[in-house]
Amino acid sequence: MEHGAIIKIVGIPDHVTMTWLMMTVTLVFAYILGKNLKKFPDRVQYVFESLTSFIVYTLEDAMGSYGRKFFPLIAGLAVFILFGNLMGLIPGLTQPTANLNTTLALAIISFLVYNYEGIKKHGLVNYIKHFAGPVPWMAPIMFPIEIVSHLSRILSLSFRLFGNMFGDEMVVLVALMLVPFLVPVAGEFIVFANSFLQTFIFCILTVVYIATAIEEHEEEHAG
Repeated sequence: MEHGAIIKIVGIPDHVTMTWLMMTVTLVFAYILGKNLKKFPDRVQYVFESLTSFIVYTLEDAMGSYGRKFFPLIAGLAVFILFGNLMGLIPGLTQPTANLNTTLALAIISFLVYNYEGIKKHGLVNYIKHFAGPVPWMAPIMFPIEIVSHLSRILSLSFRLFGNMFGDEMVVLVALMLVPFLVPVAGEFIVFANSFLQTFIFCILTVVYIATAIEEHEEEHAG
């Protein structure tokens, strides 16, 4: 793990260059994997089939069959975040997810999608009414609280991912300076494990936000 990328494009920030590189490699890898699918999968195909099944199961568990429509979104977020996190393990590359601009963009996507789905599913008026809460006289209090709560999800998602990946990078760099011969293996293990954990947290929160935006209104209609 090194601080600063060796692959640079003049005038382009490192995290954007790393994002473009990751997307290019991922698309090429996906194309090759798709062209070589086998009836009896090898290890690589088996890993991605298992990941696909896990995402589909999670979506159906949260939203039933309706959740399948969000597979491209959640799978895309998972691949982007996981591969972006793991880039920090390759010497000379940096993690695009260790930059707040990247994680903020991902959080805004999640925020826009779940609010759009809530409005699409139940209508703009009913969706906004939900923020006022079930007790009419408490609406002036609940409405601003709910608005702040939903807006804070952008900060929560973006800063959690950014803070964890940037923190990993800093901890390993400091440790490398103090104990240069023993720390690299332990540091890379921390980054590797945290990459999967943070990917899971970001994706599962997005699923929960979408499911909540839909289910809350369904409960109100049922009542």
